[in-house]
Amino acid sequence: MSTAAARTDELFAANRAEGRVALTVAADDRGTRRRHVAEQGSLRVRFPGTAQHALEAMLVNTAGGMAGGDRFAIDIAAGPDAALVVGTAAAEKVYRSHGPATEVAVTLAVAAGAMLRWLPQETILFDRARLTRRIDVALEEGASVLFAEAIVLGRSAMGETVEDGELSDRWRVHLGGRLVFAESLRLSGAIAMRLAAPAAAAGGCALATVLLVPGDERHAAVVRARDYSGEVGISAWNGIAVARLCAWDGATLRRDLSAVLAALDTGPLPRLWLD
Repeated sequence: MSTAAARTDELFAANRAEGRVALTVAADDRGTRRRHVAEQGSLRVRFPGTAQHALEAMLVNTAGGMAGGDRFAIDIAAGPDAALVVGTAAAEKVYRSHGPATEVAVTLAVAAGAMLRWLPQETILFDRARLTRRIDVALEEGASVLFAEAIVLGRSAMGETVEDGELSDRWRVHLGGRLVFAESLRLSGAIAMRLAAPAAAAGGCALATVLLVPGDERHAAVVRARDYSGEVGISAWNGIAVARLCAWDGATLRRDLSAVLAALDTGPLPRLWLD
């Protein structure tokens, strides 16, 4: 490597963003309250609205997006009988990378009797973005979680497509110490061409997964009973329900995702979803 190239790499590394939020909440006779909040780097967490049974926490990335080489970590714990809704202030954008991937690690712990609803706005990948994400959820027996994640590949309204890039998304969910859900998604290289295949997304560029624990066939039935603009499917097995969504653009996906969440009837959406 030349001296100039090495210097460029040093400057690039020195300007990468890092952020971490650690949040612990607990229930008392007034509702759910935050017990510990730690913020580092460009990640922040804010608590809009008045106190009520369910505490609403909004994650904010002051870096204005994510780029290659950035690293972010989110650690959230809900104590016994707590009720917590976690969202984001805006859709997260992952920009083009010149080499290293953006790394995101999400760790959620939910105690017995607690309910955690993880409802961030969409993650938008730009062309040649590279994102590596790990999501680990640990539930005690008697805990509940609603987990929704949406990814939009390019901004269709702006005429953007993701012709090339990399997405590595690893989910692991444990209940009472047992692994109950595991999946790994990897899209690499010519993403648009791969998603164009009928057996993949038939040209869709907006994808979402909704995980409900506990979930059963009743939840699946109410989701199936709705009409959607895009493709929506749901399955239930062994006490969990998982819905998959695919749409032609982010706006359609958000409408369908809102309909799925309304059908599951676990509570209101974060207010910033509706603004």
